[in-house]
Amino acid sequence: MRTENLRRLENLKLTKFNFYYLHYKSFYKELALAINKYATGKVLDIGCGNKPYEKLFGQKITDYIGCDIVQSNSRKVDILCQGNSIPLASNSFDTVFSTQTIEHMEDHQGLINESFRLIKPGGYFILSGPMYWHLHEEPHDFFRFTRFGFQYILEKAGFKVEEINPNGGMWAMTGQTLIHAIINSNSKSFFIRSSCYLFKKCRLCWFINLFFSWMDKVDYNPRNTLNYVVIGKKPITDLNL
Repeated sequence: MRTENLRRLENLKLTKFNFYYLHYKSFYKELALAINKYATGKVLDIGCGNKPYEKLFGQKITDYIGCDIVQSNSRKVDILCQGNSIPLASNSFDTVFSTQTIEHMEDHQGLINESFRLIKPGGYFILSGPMYWHLHEEPHDFFRFTRFGFQYILEKAGFKVEEINPNGGMWAMTGQTLIHAIINSNSKSFFIRSSCYLFKKCRLCWFINLFFSWMDKVDYNPRNTLNYVVIGKKPITDLNL
């Protein structure tokens, strides 16, 4: 997990003026659907930060516990620990939840294995992570995952994969890549630097967000996607006692 004190999405407000609209539009939708369908009982959020998704769980759950490697700026972290070594009892959670954390784990399989250990038989693991995203939080940015990569690491730990849902298609990914290129430009050209500055200052990303969001709707192709929301179930036969 992250080694710096990050704000980690303090709220879920999103408009087309947001540089990351194309990513989060589909991600929020799929995440909310997964939580509504699978989350129950006692929940552990691995890599919780400021717990921006806690409200999505509503009255479906009884407890919500968050762990992370550092305390968040809003002091929402309940347990400070590594994601592959959590000091809690086996089979003690109905749901384990981890969003956009696995790519920052050197030992990503360890996070999956630890989640499997902590979930009660019959419980669910709600996981999300990127297939495409620009380099971020360096040097703690290690992996990107295809749907087959997610399937492999979950099944290796013992999970039965219930769903692997892409977040956006190739047009959303293309638009987000274009926005990343503009806001992260290091060009020495005065024209390019001025254009990129104007783009950021005036939040002209709304046009890219509008166009590529529409294209993604009329010509949806998830073969190239930004992100995945993945659901794994711990078999009831695995008591791990």
